[in-house]
Amino acid sequence: MSDLQLTILLIEDDDVAAESVERSLRRREVDFPVVWAEDGAIGMAILRGEHPTKKIAPPYIVLLDLNMPRMNGFEFLQELRADKTLEGTVVFVLTTSDSDIDRSRAYHEHIAGYVVKGAVGPHFANLARLIVNYGNSVKLP
Repeated sequence: MSDLQLTILLIEDDDVAAESVERSLRRREVDFPVVWAEDGAIGMAILRGEHPTKKIAPPYIVLLDLNMPRMNGFEFLQELRADKTLEGTVVFVLTTSDSDIDRSRAYHEHIAGYVVKGAVGPHFANLARLIVNYGNSVKLP
């Protein structure tokens, strides 16, 4: 569906939600590979090339949950933006939080978009369309 070969780093502690996102992408023939990280610390290790088994190469985008153990989404964003080699990473927040405070705080960390899980439609259909449209519309480094 997209000319861009993009990898998605999905940082999500809920394995059911992670599987739902992946299944939704496959259902809509979005053939972007998905690398799953169970929390922000694992996500940072993958991005820095320090994870023993999971690797990712550009171009990629991050789908980030906010509420996770160990390193939550906000802690991940702060560390990501403080890292000179990763600070420009494109991040979409994918969360259950519809809080204006969380949304403002996330945008303050220069995210590309804030998606509330309950608002993306059945089985993440709208999320799949968003990713495809994004992949077809932008040029990533």
